[in-house]
Amino acid sequence: MISILNKITSTLVSECRNRGIYFTILMNLSHLFGVIRGFFYKFIYFKNIKSSIFSLQSNSKIEIFSKDSKVIIGKFVFIRKNASLRIDYNGELFLGDNVFINDNCTVNCVNQISIGRNTKIAPNVCINDHDHNYKKITDDHLIRGVVNIGENVWIGSNVVILRDTFIGDNVVIAAGSVVKGNVPSNTLYLDKRETRIKELDSSSKFVSRAN
Repeated sequence: MISILNKITSTLVSECRNRGIYFTILMNLSHLFGVIRGFFYKFIYFKNIKSSIFSLQSNSKIEIFSKDSKVIIGKFVFIRKNASLRIDYNGELFLGDNVFINDNCTVNCVNQISIGRNTKIAPNVCINDHDHNYKKITDDHLIRGVVNIGENVWIGSNVVILRDTFIGDNVVIAAGSVVKGNVPSNTLYLDKRETRIKELDSSSKFVSRAN
């Protein structure tokens, strides 16, 4: 607890110097309301959530749908507005210390999702550890997998991370990428997809052109 108070104090002093006292107060009032919302969700899911201090800003929510679901949230996790964390079945969601999740992100966990400490996630990112079993491979309506994101990872805007994805430490995922499989540590992942434009020729038939 003392270490947490020391960090809060040093952060406030630094922010006052950089932003000014007035704007620091406004910003931290928003953080305070986020921390209160975090405690509220910890209270209503007291058997499922294990956490230190974390912030859950306005319109963000944690939804847990099973007594067997587990959520572990490290110190100073910050979740901005309109984010959705859904955990169901035997799902286990782990967020390491200082994880930052930006606006409009969704995390859907029915098996296992782990996000390492100091990882930052930009807006509109979607993380899923499962697919819908539309081919009826098994009797389960879901195909369940694992998502493991390492430490100090930067995930750009509008990224989609699919089941059975393992991202190493110190990785940058470029904006707009769709990620599945293994991404080695200390790399930049860029999913460059082909753009196809259909044109009409003189006979009114479609001509496909790849870029």
